[in-house]
Amino acid sequence: MMNNVVARDEADRWILPNRREAVQWCRERNLRGIRGILDVLGRYSPDAALVDRHSRIYVSTVKDMERSGLNASLSLKLSTIGASFDREMARRKALNICIAGARHGVGIELDMEGKGSIDLAIQTAIECTGEGAPVALTLQAYLDRTPADIEKAVKRGLRIRLVKGAYLGDVSDFTEIANRFRRLAARLSQTGLPFSLGTHDPQLIEWAKEMPVDKRLLEFGFLKGLADRTKLALASGGRRVAEYIPFGKEMEAYILRRRAYLRRLEEMGRTPAP
Repeated sequence: MMNNVVARDEADRWILPNRREAVQWCRERNLRGIRGILDVLGRYSPDAALVDRHSRIYVSTVKDMERSGLNASLSLKLSTIGASFDREMARRKALNICIAGARHGVGIELDMEGKGSIDLAIQTAIECTGEGAPVALTLQAYLDRTPADIEKAVKRGLRIRLVKGAYLGDVSDFTEIANRFRRLAARLSQTGLPFSLGTHDPQLIEWAKEMPVDKRLLEFGFLKGLADRTKLALASGGRRVAEYIPFGKEMEAYILRRRAYLRRLEEMGRTPAP
């Protein structure tokens, strides 16, 4: 039963209820020129039994994605595979999932969570890539350490997905974070490596469209439920576009983050891209 904190129509906006519907949604997005990033919703795993369960779900999702012929990757959160209580186990599980992804032709994108998970995420991404299972790594513009983390990741050939950040950062001023995002995006554009910019800020999107970078290297990333007109317009104009597609029953925390994001924009008199 759905928690009464979350209305059905609100949940439908952001999340698909199960993997079957997520696969179908992704397939339809692919027909519009939009790549998918499937996200298995899950909370922090407090014990090894739940870690094993989540790991099996990740691997079975990879296999289902291959069978469905999707143009999509799979989002992986280290917190769901034990990072909060056994970092070495989480690292091993992540490597197994990434190797399964490589075996089935499905890319893995490592999500970034709180500050405490950053070093583990970077080390895991580097190890998986070194084992022939390349991983895309999310980095957050609102952290002071991100410029150095980009340099470290670029040296290892990692694909970066740059976002502003949705947890607790080193700065909170909207303008400063946007400025950092521009500087970091400009640096990524100089590496010659493919990268993704995840933002719904219409000003940043317009700025990024004018960046002097090969269109084949830059991907615009969006969430399901936001900026539909913008993502479709970019895709129809020959731009690379990806949509983050969460699915599952453990939806409350995710939806509350989306609410907080929209509420903050409203308080500043801003709106996301249409």
